[in-house]
Amino acid sequence: MNRDLQFSSIAWRSELGLHRQGNEDSGLIATNIIAVADGMGGYAGGEIASKTVIETLNRALPLLENREIDRESREDIFRSSLEDMDQAIREKCEERPELDGMGTTFTAFHLDGNSVALLHIGDSRAYQIRGKKITRLSHDHTVVQELFDQGRISTDEIGDHPQRSFLTQALMGKANINPVLSLFPVEPGDIYLVCSDGLTNVVDEGKILSAFSGDLQSGVNTLINLTYQNDAPDNVTVIAAQIGSERNEITTELIGAAR
Repeated sequence: MNRDLQFSSIAWRSELGLHRQGNEDSGLIATNIIAVADGMGGYAGGEIASKTVIETLNRALPLLENREIDRESREDIFRSSLEDMDQAIREKCEERPELDGMGTTFTAFHLDGNSVALLHIGDSRAYQIRGKKITRLSHDHTVVQELFDQGRISTDEIGDHPQRSFLTQALMGKANINPVLSLFPVEPGDIYLVCSDGLTNVVDEGKILSAFSGDLQSGVNTLINLTYQNDAPDNVTVIAAQIGSERNEITTELIGAAR
């Protein structure tokens, strides 16, 4: 039965933070993919970086959605797309040297058969909501996360740590990434969510879970509203996709800075 499961519905919003001049977040919605990228390097650089990686992924869609290609090959294409994104950023920096140092996070789910593949770099996050449980499936690539993993700081110290936003990995065109693809089994009713840290820096996981007690778009709207109630210090992008067996038409769409 799970072979017929798909994203039956997708909801999203990408909004400007209250203290930002431009939206450096980009995202992609497609039949079997949701992705978010959070740019860095100043408004122009961050916007270009996130847009570049999302456009690169968009160009790979014909292969990722081609059922004549075997599943293992599609997984390889998805994994290697991260290297293609890094190369695309490098080419942008070579064309415009003033952009050197720009970069972006990238977090995406690719639904294929009875599982979703997660591709992730940086501190945007990926969650699974199953019933009344939320599980973070991504691991932050930050200095603070490393300190926590090493037992050098506690959970209570993470929120206001001076290095909380320092990334240990990002797409910057430096060819120093090691793409890892993680696979997770899907079940009907599952919700898979990708979001920029503009959400998770001000809204905790309990509130994220509670937001999805009704329909998908209402849940996304609730999370955006909560972000603004907490002063929305950063741009915020939230994309949620629900697993079902009904085939609904999902139009490919580039969002945020990539629009």
